[in-house]
Amino acid sequence: MSTHALPLPDLPTGLYIGGQWRDASDGARIEVLDPATDEVIADVASGSPDDGLAAVDAASAAASSWAATPPRERGEILRRSYELMMEHRDELAQLIALEGGKSRRDAEGEVTYAAEFYRWFAEEAVRGTGHVQHAPGGDKRILTVLQPVGVSILVTPWNFPAAMATRKIGPALAAGCTVVLKPASDTPLTALAIAHLMERAGTPSGVVNVVTSRRSGPIVSAMLEHPATRKLSFTGSTEVGRILLKQAAENVLNCSMELGGNAPFIVFADADLEAAVEGAMIAKMRNAGESCIAANRFLVEEAVAEEFSSRLAERMAALKVGPGADPGNEVGPMINATACADIAAMVDASVLAGATVLVGGGAREGAGSFFEPTVLGSVPADDPILSQEIFGPVAPVVTFASEDEAVAIANDTPYGLAAYVYSGDLARALRVAERVDAGMVGVNRGFISDPAAPFGGVKQSGLGREGGHEGLLEFLEAKYIAVDWES
Repeated sequence: MSTHALPLPDLPTGLYIGGQWRDASDGARIEVLDPATDEVIADVASGSPDDGLAAVDAASAAASSWAATPPRERGEILRRSYELMMEHRDELAQLIALEGGKSRRDAEGEVTYAAEFYRWFAEEAVRGTGHVQHAPGGDKRILTVLQPVGVSILVTPWNFPAAMATRKIGPALAAGCTVVLKPASDTPLTALAIAHLMERAGTPSGVVNVVTSRRSGPIVSAMLEHPATRKLSFTGSTEVGRILLKQAAENVLNCSMELGGNAPFIVFADADLEAAVEGAMIAKMRNAGESCIAANRFLVEEAVAEEFSSRLAERMAALKVGPGADPGNEVGPMINATACADIAAMVDASVLAGATVLVGGGAREGAGSFFEPTVLGSVPADDPILSQEIFGPVAPVVTFASEDEAVAIANDTPYGLAAYVYSGDLARALRVAERVDAGMVGVNRGFISDPAAPFGGVKQSGLGREGGHEGLLEFLEAKYIAVDWES
């Protein structure tokens, strides 16, 4: 076991189905590793497809009563869940840092961000309103009501194990839906901790179910085929998203998909370079680059490219790398050795293509999956690294000569999740923000996530939005009732 004790020693490690903690039907377990040491820190139940079906059964059994629960009451449960998460912020942050490798500072930020989704949707629960209007022909009134979609399958990734769970659970419960959460097998403990706190907050049995499993494909497929399932909300790679969309199509399920990204970070010559570098550090190095909205390609106007690259390399070189659970470290390990090797292969290929390593450039030797913060300069415009989601602490810098060229490079990707634009000319920054194919754009800022804002992408970066009022609407369907109450 790891030298770090679990911060929540009474944390259940079974499946949470119908308000009960239970073992997997076949007794299977998952070992959870600390990516900083490769040591086992805990083991949890590894559910089977039968367990997934049992969870959907439990969610289905609770669906009608939860949908009938007054919105204010649903909101109060979410509010209490928010308060419990904030009360246990330190323990949750340490748990995230241990199982996911995230730096303690980033983990604390994630818990605050994750809890805020519960506070936001506690308030949104009372805002699922419909409307009444006269029909244009005058023969009736059109009554529109919003009703819960129904049993929802939520599939979340490892990189934000708390925030990705609450960003889906919050609006689903606020809308009156019951859920089954399938968290990533690399980071199951955080999801179990959230369910444990929600149980304490008074969430009724069956409303929230959590099935941890190493057998992700078979268990999710089984749940999608269950006749009670009405929605899939998935965050993960575009490749897996395509597979799930095909499976969901078999039963015509409502789908929300937050998929891969390839965010451009555009810096014009008139930008405040100090602010641009500071924004770049946030946009690139939050969670060590393991983020779908991380700046993936740095497009810098030729006149300032050398200075920007030099400043960025200096800042990256100063970062302290080490186990995320130790508060003094700023960059933790990658999620596992495979991820580290994939990043190294991208960097090596970029160097062969003509890029120059300004700082970093490789994995660290010894225990753990650490990759050095890296800046690549003189990156050719056709370098393959510019077309891949790096998902690590690597910043490739490519130059452009004009606004049109910057936009063309930025849009030369099948993805369109996030983008960042830095310019001293606000009119130009806003113009470029509108021209870039992205669902979210940061103008002169490197941090764009906000529970009150709609989060999502265009093109192959996904379908639908999470957060904001739009996030609530993803779990509601409009029902039209024709009424003639004057006859």
